[in-house]
Parts: sequence; C-alpha cells; structure tokens
Amino acid sequence: MAAADTFRTCPDTGLKVHSQAEALIKANAVVAVVFLAVGGFFGLLVALTRWPAVHLLPADWFYLVLTAHGADVLLFWIVFFEMAILYFGSAILLNCRLAAPRWAWAGFVLMLVGAVLANVAVLQGDSTVMFTSYVPMKAEPHFYLGLILFAVGALIGCFVFFGTLVIAKDEKTYEGSIPLVTFGALTAAIIAVFTLTSGAIILIPTFLWSVGLISNIDPITYKVVWWGMGHSSQQINMAAQVSIWYCIAAMLLGAKPLSEKVSRFAFLMYILFLQLASAHHLLVEPGVSSSFKIFNTSYALYLAVLGSMIHGLSIPGAVEAAQRRLGYTKGAFEWLRKAPWGNPAFSGMALSLVLFGFLGGISGVVMGTEQINIIIHNTLYVPGHFHGTVVAGTTLAFMAITYLVVPLIFQRELMFKKMAQWQPYVFGIGVAGISLFMMGAGTLGVARRHWDIAFTDATLSFDYPATAFLMMGLNGVFAIMAALGGLMYVVVVVGSVFFGERRDEAKAKAEPLLPQLGAEAVSHYGSEGTLKLPGTITLVSVFFVAFVLYYYVNWKYLSEIWPLS
Repeated sequence: MAAADTFRTCPDTGLKVHSQAEALIKANAVVAVVFLAVGGFFGLLVALTRWPAVHLLPADWFYLVLTAHGADVLLFWIVFFEMAILYFGSAILLNCRLAAPRWAWAGFVLMLVGAVLANVAVLQGDSTVMFTSYVPMKAEPHFYLGLILFAVGALIGCFVFFGTLVIAKDEKTYEGSIPLVTFGALTAAIIAVFTLTSGAIILIPTFLWSVGLISNIDPITYKVVWWGMGHSSQQINMAAQVSIWYCIAAMLLGAKPLSEKVSRFAFLMYILFLQLASAHHLLVEPGVSSSFKIFNTSYALYLAVLGSMIHGLSIPGAVEAAQRRLGYTKGAFEWLRKAPWGNPAFSGMALSLVLFGFLGGISGVVMGTEQINIIIHNTLYVPGHFHGTVVAGTTLAFMAITYLVVPLIFQRELMFKKMAQWQPYVFGIGVAGISLFMMGAGTLGVARRHWDIAFTDATLSFDYPATAFLMMGLNGVFAIMAALGGLMYVVVVVGSVFFGERRDEAKAKAEPLLPQLGAEAVSHYGSEGTLKLPGTITLVSVFFVAFVLYYYVNWKYLSEIWPLS
C-alpha cells in the first residue's frame, strides 16, 4: 500500500475513508459549487431578459449569457458533482482504496482546464452557439477543445470508478452484492461512458472543422450524435439523483428499498432504454426515419419510464416503512407528518422527488411522445421541462446530499443552520415556478430561443396572448426566488467548508448526525420486504391520476389544433 493510501474511520458512519478519495470528493464538490454559482447568475440574467417588463440584456449579450448558462449548469456543475458521487459510492461505501488516484487527479485537472477554457471562449464573445452548438454555427476552436478535454477528464474519472469496484471485489472489502447506492452510481457511470464518448466523437471533428482542417460537418449527423451526449447527460443525472434519494433515505432513517432486486432491475432499465429518449430532439429532422422516431419515443421510452415509476414507488415506500418501524403508525400519513422536514438533506430529497415526478417526469413523457411533441417542439415548454428535471430534480438532490457531505467528508459543522433549513424550500418553490410558467408560456407558443417575445422593432411582428406575457413575468419573479435559494446554498456551503466548526470524534459522539442503522442501511444489501404502505399507495395513486389526466389533455389539445376534415 502506497504512503498516500491512508484511511480514517468516520465517527458518524463507521466507514473507512480513503484519503485520496476524500480529497477528490472535496475538490470536485467545491469546483461544482463554483460553476453552479456562476451558471446560476447567468441564468438569472436570462430570466430577467425574458421578463418583458425588465428585458435586461441586448440580443448579443442574451445569447452569450444563455450559452454560458447552459454549459455551466447542464454540464460543468452537474458532472463535477457526479464525479464526487462516483468516488463516494465506490471507495467510501465499499471501505476500500481508490484505484489509480493519480489518474483521477489527472482527470480532474483536464475537466477543470476544459471547463475554464470553454467559459473563456464564450465570454470572449465569438462562441455564442448556445448549449447545442449546432453547426453551421461556429465557435472558437478553444470552445470545442475545452469541451473535449472536459469529456476526456470525466471519462477518466468513470474508469477510475470501475477500477475501484474491481479492487473492492478483489480485496473483499464488502460482503455480498455491492450496495444499491453503489449500483446506482455504476448505472450512472455506464451511461456516462456512452454519453461522454458520443460527445467526443462529434466534438473532435467539429474542433477540426473550426480550425479549418475539415471543410464541412453534416448538420443531421451532428445533431444525431450530439444528442447522444446532450440528452443522455440527463440520464446520468437521473441515475445519480435516484441513487442520492436512496442514500439520504437510508442514512437519515435507516430506510431500505421495498425490494432491492426490483430496484436494481429498474436501474438496469435505465441502461438499456433511457438514453434512447434522445430521439425526441430529432422528431422534426427530415434525415431520420419515422420508424426510428416512433420506436424510440414510444415503445423504448415507456420501458425507461417504468424504471422511474418503480423508483417512484420504492423510495417513498422505503421512507414510510422505516418511519412505521420507528412507531409512526397512526393513520395513513403520520409517518409523513413526522418525517424530519427540518433537516435540509431530507426536505431537499423529498422536494426533489416530488417536483421531478410531477414537473419533469410527466412533462418528459408528454414531450417524448412523437405526436404530442410537435405542439411544443422548440417552444419554452422544452426549457421548462429541463428546469423540472435538471434543476428541480437533479440540482435539488445534489444540494440535499451536500448537507451530509459537509459534516461527513469535509468534517465541518453546518453554519447558518436556520438558513440551511429554509434553503430547499426557497429554491424548490422558485424552480417549480420557473418550470410551470415556462411550460405554460410554451403551451401558448412562445418561442424557445427568442430573446424578445414582444418582437420590439421587428419588421414582422407577432402577438402572443396576454397570458403569455403574464407567465413570463411570473417566470422572472420565481427566477429571482430560485436565485435567492441558490445563493443561500452557496453561502451555507462555502461558509461551512471554510469556517465551520471542526467535527471531530468527540463532537460526533455528542451530537450524532445519523441514526445507528443509517450507515448499515446505505452500505449493505437489504430490502424492506413489505407493501403494507397505505400512505405511499395513496400518493402514488394521486400521481397516476395527474399523469393520465395531463397525458389526455395534451392529446385533446393536439386534436383541436390539428383537425381532420
């Protein structure tokens, strides 16, 4: 064992913490929060420009800021944090050393250099190609180079994760099957390899095109391969956020999945089918066959949705079962009322699950259905859906787990605890408003990427319904609320990491962070093995009713705007 392979025993969980893994978790998490702060600021500027009464930025600055916002929050913030999740789910939960830490640090450096390089290119003003960077729009070469370096660095991190799983198995640092949270992280890593490889495959020739070594990039080929990265990156998020939901429920309540085998099967369905939903971005492309579009946006998509529905039953069911074991058995919902809502890790997890399901999940199925998609394609409904998934779901889940990462990995007490308690609610409500009002405006036809819905000074004007202007104003108000929630998160995390009270063994014994069964539940195989869950069954039934009604309403809407005669 190398000198750098030192371990400490976490006084809260009893898990062995490898020093290199711990350092990499810290580095990736800190950089992730920095990009969240930067990208969130850009997002606020976008929302204030789309607010007709404010209309903050001129057109050139709007599209520049929109490009930076997409890259910083959809790629850099999330993937850096996911690297931290991979190292936690492997080395920490499996009580083993990290494989090839030097390679892991090299990957981190490549990611950081690439992310900074891409931001520099955008802010210089000649790479305003937005998140999709569709050809024939051309960015500066160092924009594409930055994304390539970032993708390669993240791929290295994934392979280090795989290597760590091999070491844990060879050195027998765990018993039986890997924990469910680690299995979810494995799912995310497998999808990440496909995703990041897709990005490298199309961005390398695009980089060569930008420096003049290739004369042409076919737009249809670019879109098909690029969306293998652009949309599938959300599938990494899906697997990661679901793993976090299981992790938080296990750590705080000792909750186990209703059936670990079924939950693992649901993750497997993500690997097999989830990224196929990328096809819904290509439904109006003439170069893609109808059979490809129909298969990927119906039959294959439904199998991926089934996986999410399994998790949507298992996680609240696990919480209910754990709470009932603790004695909260009165009626259908005492377990829910007596849940630790004052703990920001739990409240963030619960809000993430609910908002993702009702806003991101339902709208995703609607948007991923070929026939219905056409009525909302390239409207503000699309980024409204994104905010229901990537922000209300993934970002809020990542924020929630941070409230456990700070004391467990950084070994610091949370500062501004009252602010931390309110933060998930402020951010969650703000993002829910953004998602709802953008989807509402999109349903009324507001264009996805136009900087001025009023068409001020345009030669050919177009009048949206007055309700659309109201919705974009409300979107701006809730964007300010979400930005405030994001700022609260950054203040709490940065303050705690750098100035929080040191959490040593004595402090951990005096003020335990987790129940006695928390660490065991998250790091060992096990199932609740019960379906006597009246509260969860009721909540899931409400979700299904909302799902069916909204799905029907959209088909009805389609029939009215596209009559047959």
